[in-house]
Amino acid sequence: MTSMSNLVLYELRGCPYCAKVKRKLDELDLEYESRMVPRSHDERTEVEQVSDQTGVPVLIDEEHGVDGMPESDDIVAHLERTYA
Repeated sequence: MTSMSNLVLYELRGCPYCAKVKRKLDELDLEYESRMVPRSHDERTEVEQVSDQTGVPVLIDEEHGVDGMPESDDIVAHLERTYA
């Protein structure tokens, strides 16, 4: 089931909000592609294109129509609703 996953997580090393999302992904045994963003907000063009802002984490879940969800609490809620 998890091999069907189209999840992409934009994250930054050492980001506690990203860690929270990753714990939930691991807990639900979901495969995902990790994309590290640059530390500088000015260089985060890719994450800005998908989510209209430069913060991380940002989740993409194409299968469920999520194309750039920011906010760790929202992402965790989405993962629980969708995959738990």
